[in-house]
Amino acid sequence: MSWVRKIIDLILYSNFWIAVGALALCLQTAHLLQLELPPALLFFVFSSTLFLYALHRIVGLQKVKPFQDKGRYLVISTFRNHIIIYAALGGLAAFVSFWYLNWNVQLALIIPAILSLGYVIPVLTGNKRFRDVHFVKIFMIALVWAAITVLLPTLEADIPLHASIMWMFLERASFIFAITIPFDIRDLSIDEHTAVKTIPSTFGIPKSKLLAVSLLGFMLLLAYLNVQSGVYSPNTLIALSLSAFLSSALVYYSDKISHDYYFTGLIDGMMLVQYLLVFLLL
Repeated sequence: MSWVRKIIDLILYSNFWIAVGALALCLQTAHLLQLELPPALLFFVFSSTLFLYALHRIVGLQKVKPFQDKGRYLVISTFRNHIIIYAALGGLAAFVSFWYLNWNVQLALIIPAILSLGYVIPVLTGNKRFRDVHFVKIFMIALVWAAITVLLPTLEADIPLHASIMWMFLERASFIFAITIPFDIRDLSIDEHTAVKTIPSTFGIPKSKLLAVSLLGFMLLLAYLNVQSGVYSPNTLIALSLSAFLSSALVYYSDKISHDYYFTGLIDGMMLVQYLLVFLLL
């Protein structure tokens, strides 16, 4: 059924799926902390993610020319003009919604914005992006995603950055780091072509998967601290434990399944799954 495949490709490679994931994690923070977030912030998180990942797709094609006729790169290359339109619309929406945010949120966005743009646009010598620096990519992704989905909502609500918020920040960063490791496993040949060292290329696949599962365990430890502090309910810990179990299973099979739907669809989809579990069990 080619039309089904086309719809899936549209959702995944237009970057709407990853933007929904960012929105879901932002809403998860709001539910856990019982915040009323303004539509402008939610709109900004969604549209800025759409813009950055669409821009990343466009710029990234130039870095992987030998792979443009294969797998996801063939789909991205085919719909390049569509992705450019989505990037433009996402960038415009992010720009407009930015001015409706609190000034402290606008100020806090400066560093994540610089890191994010430097991640997708060559700003370093040798036409390199931040993601082309050895080992930097995965740490940047984890920290920026945690900042956007945890710190921005709390700043918007004028909540002080006390210990529970920082535990949540580290919890979110650990989760994102863990589910990003499979993508580095998937991209071993790409990173070899671009001469970028990653955790899997340096320490091997088994140790990388063990690290991912360990980080998911660390995520649960941090969540337990927030249960003890009264910020989370016990049901939240159950929801996050289910999320960690499902994510660990996906990590385990990440070197055994090569289809990109497994990564861009299922593993990225764990952000939405985690939010739904937290929402349903809260």
